[in-house]
Parts: sequence; structure tokens; C-alpha cells
Amino acid sequence: MKTQATHNHRITTADEEFLYSHLLGCVGSESPEMLIGRFQSLFIDGFGYPDRDVIVALDNILSSPEVEEYFRFILNRCCHILINRWQTHPQLQSAILNLVDLFEEEPTATSRVTELSRSRSMRRIRQAAKEFRETEQYLALRRLARIIEARQAAKGKPAEPSVVPLGSLINRYPYLYEHCLVTEDSDLQHQQIVRTMQAEAQHQLEVDLSHYVTYRMRQRQLYLQGQSQSISRLREIQNPTLLNDRELVTSLKQFARRRDPGQSLSYRDTAQRFLMNHPQGGTFRDFKTDLFDYIMADVDPGYGQRQFKKMLHDHLFGSFADSDNKPADDFLRVRTCSNLFNFLVVDPSAGKQHYVFIDLINNLGPINTTGLLLRILLICQKVRPFLDRRFSILFNHYETASSDAVDWLVKVLENVNIALSLNFGTLDLSHLGSK
Repeated sequence: MKTQATHNHRITTADEEFLYSHLLGCVGSESPEMLIGRFQSLFIDGFGYPDRDVIVALDNILSSPEVEEYFRFILNRCCHILINRWQTHPQLQSAILNLVDLFEEEPTATSRVTELSRSRSMRRIRQAAKEFRETEQYLALRRLARIIEARQAAKGKPAEPSVVPLGSLINRYPYLYEHCLVTEDSDLQHQQIVRTMQAEAQHQLEVDLSHYVTYRMRQRQLYLQGQSQSISRLREIQNPTLLNDRELVTSLKQFARRRDPGQSLSYRDTAQRFLMNHPQGGTFRDFKTDLFDYIMADVDPGYGQRQFKKMLHDHLFGSFADSDNKPADDFLRVRTCSNLFNFLVVDPSAGKQHYVFIDLINNLGPINTTGLLLRILLICQKVRPFLDRRFSILFNHYETASSDAVDWLVKVLENVNIALSLNFGTLDLSHLGSK
């Protein structure tokens, strides 16, 4: 018997629906401890589950010739039936960590005679659970667990990580959440949960940055007023980023939404000037010419006159050249700017190639490299998801590396946090430049 179609055009079988319905019934009435015990018996150990009908349904699923192709989706959905429930209750969220950790444990040994008839099914489910650890679905679950763990550990205090795997820092970067925590088979409830987590993390980041800037400004005021002793009585606010204090202040000034009179134009003002000088109606080639000049204006001439200028020119003018004489409509602008991120950050269609990005960081530094990307984003804000996606690709690529080994990436991720908060969030520190 078959029922509804799934995301990957499969048909959900009656056995799968029975399994989901069973877990939905359990999650509504049982404690996390009982549910984790059920999950371990059913999917990790492969024996000892109390409901015979559920065992039969799972055995039927595992006996399918195509099970290896789609079982990760079934197991992921079973996980999220529990996780989605626990996510809505803060006091239960620690159970998510325990559930995800189950997949890292060795199955319980058994010599029960009653399980001999299921020895083949038991081996099959244990192998399936082991293979699940290598899937994108499990990696997304592990990232979710890291965010929850970091939130619980912080208790409102800024984290002070030493050398940790880059993946352990996922909680710090809200703009990565959607692409790192949502997979192709994620249900709508999980997607909404991730969006809520993203909004909460972004808000907390902006609050922490605002408090830190206020603290630093108050420190400076007291110093200039000759009240040095009063500084020690201020409640200290820790730097909420992984940049040092000097780097953070520089970044905040660099990406401020507005600049003081006499200073260079802000990124936002420069983008507005570009858009005003290039209204709709010009040809696509005219747009690319102006865009090339707009980008190069923010690149150090010593670096730009070398290989980068030619590479950018070739990439930009080679993009969609068959449309050069057409009007530069919104569709072409979006395609061009998103394609620029393939060139400047990482190209997922070219084996995750990102040598240009590393070269930019080595020569321009993390702040100016971030500024280059921000310039593009501000003239075509519809490509924001494309940029977020590019950074999630890099983050996932390096997530098992130690944070000190990819310090260049950490610094860029931190600067992107600040640039996005100042130009797309509610944080306004335009007064900082005069302080």
C-alpha cells in the first residue's frame, strides 16, 4: 500500500506512515528519557523494542531493495518528530543533545535467544545507523546540537573558545543557520524553528555589540574627563566577537551605516550613488562596465593591477555575454551578482574552488575582503541568500579543522557578522565614527 509523495518524488509507504504515527503518539505522552530509550532500542541497538507491530513495520522498510538510497530521510524524519517537539520547550532542549549523541555510541551487545530470528534485521539497522553518521542530514543535526549546547553553556555570557573545531562555532553566525541546519528533506516546522533561532541569534548579537560599544564609549568619556578611577567601577562588557578589541572597533567603523561629514562615503552611500547613476534601461554590457569600475574602486591599486583585475574583467564580461545588448533588467543583475560570488568566494559547481577568496584575504585582509562583498550585496540585495550559501559551503568544508588553522576564515565570518548587522539589521552605530 502506498500513500503520499515525498520531497524526492518517492511514495511514502504505509509502513513508514505507521512508524511516524507511532512516534508522534509517543512524543505527545512520554518523557524525553523514555523516548530516547525507545529510539535507542529501535534504531541503534536493533532489539528490545516493546511494540511488535513497529518492529514489523521497520523490518519491512529495511527489506526494500532501495532502502540504502532513502533510509536517511526516514531516520531524519523520525529524529525531527522528537526534536521539533522538544525545541518548543526550552526545558526539554537538552534531550536533543542526548538524541544526537546516540549515533556516536556503540550498540548494546545482546545474546538474547528471542532476538535470533531478527539477527539479520538487527545487523541491517545497526549498519544503517552507522551510515547515517556520514549523511548531510546527520551533520545538520550535529550542528543544531552544537548551537543548543553553546546557548546552554553561555547562560548569557560571551563564549571564550580557545582552539576548537570550526564547527563548534556555528552558533556565532546566524547567517549560516538556514543553509547549515536545513536539508532537502526538512519539514516546514523545522524550517520555521531554524528561522526563529536565526532571528533570536541575530538579535542577541546586535544587543551584545550595542552594549559593548556603549561600554567602550563610556570608558573613553571618563578617560577624557580625567576620571580614570571611575573607569574601574564600570561593569565590564566583554568583546562579543572573536576579533580583538582593535579589530572589532576598526570593523565597526568600517561598516557603519553612515559616516561623519568629511569622512569617506559609507558602503551604503556608495551603493546608493551607483544605483542612482545606473537606472533601469541601460544595456547589460553598460551595467557590467559600471559594475567592474564600482568593484575595482574598492580594491587596493597595487593588488588590483596585478592578476586580479584581469581575472575579474574576464569573469564579469564573459558572464551571460549573449545578453550584452539587452536591457539590464533585474533578472540579469541578480544572475550577474550571484555569479560574482562564485568567483570571489567559492564556486560549488567547480569542486568548491576558492583560491581567489584566499588570495583576496591574504592581500586585502579580512575587513576589506568583506567590504568588497558588501558592495555587491548593497546594490543587489536579492542575492543575500546566495552569499549566505557560499559562506555555508566554506564553513561546512572546514568545519572539522581547528579554529586556529582557519583563523583567516574565522576573521572573515566575524566581519561578515558585523557588516550584515550594521547594514541589514537594526543595529545603528553611525555615531561611532565621531567618538
